[in-house]
Amino acid sequence: MAQPLHDLKFVTSASDVKQLGVCHAEVAFVGRSNVGKSSLLNALAMQTQLARVSKTPGRTRLINVFLTGPDRWVVDLPGYGYAGGPKAEKATWSAMIEGYLTGRRTLRMVFVLVDAQVGPTKLDHQMIDWLRHAELPCRIVATKADQVKPSRQLAQRRDVAADLGLAPGDIAWASSSKGTGIVDLRKEVASLLEVL
Repeated sequence: MAQPLHDLKFVTSASDVKQLGVCHAEVAFVGRSNVGKSSLLNALAMQTQLARVSKTPGRTRLINVFLTGPDRWVVDLPGYGYAGGPKAEKATWSAMIEGYLTGRRTLRMVFVLVDAQVGPTKLDHQMIDWLRHAELPCRIVATKADQVKPSRQLAQRRDVAADLGLAPGDIAWASSSKGTGIVDLRKEVASLLEVL
């Protein structure tokens, strides 16, 4: 394949991990409702309409599965935090996310998206701590990097990393709109899925 992930296509949505079939390998993306997951997925796939981008946070309400290569999945999980919708529906999202994360033996990596400008929130910390406790592999991606002033870039990288107990180089710094870090992140995802 000339460009990894360029062939990503939507396969299915599910409200329960038990509704999903089997695959050879998969990676998942999770983050706050307005952190830019859909935009990042579109940038990784070099498409504009793959994942629906909305101005209203919390539009991803199901486990969305995208296929690339032979039987490899990229999974978009519902955002946590602020989101519109009935309380009963929102209450099911955390169980849906947890069920997926603990129920997929082929899951290679969980990419946790945090806002580069805002830094990790309490909810981000809760997600990352839960993943570490569950011994699930996770990689932090700081999105919307273009919104950090150039004069603050280095300091912000250090601050975000220190907040998470990581080295600055342990965090992927990305901007969907400017393309910053997208090529490297695409290669990382493709390598995990063995589609390089």
